[in-house]
Amino acid sequence: MLASFRCRPDPGRFLPSLTALLIAAGASACGPPYDLVIEGGRVMDPESGLDAVRNVGIVDGRVATISVEPLEGARHIQAVDLVVAPGFVDLHRHGQSEEAYRLQVQDGVTTGLELEIGTADVEAWYAEREGGQLVNHGVAQGHIGARALAMGDPVMGTGGATTRKPATEEQITETERLIRAGLAQGAVGVGFGSAYTPGATMVEIERMFAVAAAGGVTAFIHMRGGLEGLDSTLTAARNVGVPLHVVHANSSGGTDIVEFLEMIEAAQGAGQDVTTEAYPYGAGQTGIQSALFDDWESWEDDRFERYQWVRTGERLTRETFGRYRDEGGSVIIHSRTEEMTLAAVTSPVTMVASDGGTGHPRSAGTFAKILGRYVREQGALELMNALGRMTIQPARRLESWVPALRNKGRIRVGADADITVFDPATVIDRATYLDGSTPSDGIEYVIVNGVLVVDGGEIVEDVRPGRAVRAGT
Repeated sequence: MLASFRCRPDPGRFLPSLTALLIAAGASACGPPYDLVIEGGRVMDPESGLDAVRNVGIVDGRVATISVEPLEGARHIQAVDLVVAPGFVDLHRHGQSEEAYRLQVQDGVTTGLELEIGTADVEAWYAEREGGQLVNHGVAQGHIGARALAMGDPVMGTGGATTRKPATEEQITETERLIRAGLAQGAVGVGFGSAYTPGATMVEIERMFAVAAAGGVTAFIHMRGGLEGLDSTLTAARNVGVPLHVVHANSSGGTDIVEFLEMIEAAQGAGQDVTTEAYPYGAGQTGIQSALFDDWESWEDDRFERYQWVRTGERLTRETFGRYRDEGGSVIIHSRTEEMTLAAVTSPVTMVASDGGTGHPRSAGTFAKILGRYVREQGALELMNALGRMTIQPARRLESWVPALRNKGRIRVGADADITVFDPATVIDRATYLDGSTPSDGIEYVIVNGVLVVDGGEIVEDVRPGRAVRAGT
């Protein structure tokens, strides 16, 4: 009977007990039964609550066993004194380039998704990344991009002219059609930047929410208007029954962050399907040409010092702000206190997400900073709690309509071998506001679909195991 099976265990076919039996019977004849063994690490799985020293065996890109017994593999990773965690799932990743992917994996991210602004052309976005990437990747259909196409705007970004103009009924109808088309192409959700589209009324936003609801996906939104804007956004989502994810609560809540999070918690308590996220930095970043800054000429002179030009690191003046606004580019906005950041990242309702693109330290250090500063140094979060915000919580936010996420964000037999191994004693962010591309320290090994992409803290060149993540597949 045993001879009819493959030499190596198939984690998709066999229960752990049968896997162990097959290994015992066939290891000597067939060679190492596992492609990769992570040996002697502290395995922490927020889904099951497992927190114990175990050996993890990986076969064909999946976790085949989690064992107290020694395992034999083609490659062994010695993980004594290291934490073996599910790979981090980032719901808010603007950086979707080779450079950005390298920073992501060095921060422990194995799945990075662009869900806030999304894209105007879902099929083209995925086609550009065919053949694999360092990380698993996916995108939302963007309301801004669809709206710009419907309105004939060649600048399909947050600085486009049509973001400030109301849409006609015909243009709104065309925007709805384009969003439905993107969902049919596998978009992971619908992304909104209502803060960047002052021309879009809440009636228009609610109609687009209804398209997302009909498509069975979540609306991911950078909302406008502080507490009042949150109230109107929650109301619009509730009216049409769409699941809602409010991005970067710390940016959107600002000085009202405690009340902002209390409103989301109250909505959850009332039965509304709403979630949120935060990143562990006091400064934000956005395009200088966006509608957020249309009133810049009325600002007091000392306000400009809060803004830092990404390309040079300089703090701005009225004169340089105006010049760079004509030119276009990104600014970092220093506007929040550490107390506000702490309230956001420790709230019981926030997940961890980076909002990472390029030029800001959150692009390189979000997850390591949570683990190093807020878990180890400050004790503001327990380690398992922090890991849950990075792994199982974002996976569960998506998994009902994105089947691939049912096997990510957890370490269990049969799950995808997306795993981050880090040193809890040294993990830390190193990126700064002057150099936002310095990789994190202490992320020792990162595995994506069973393939090492970070080995001993170094990027593995010429591997691209990351897969496209789409709704319905």
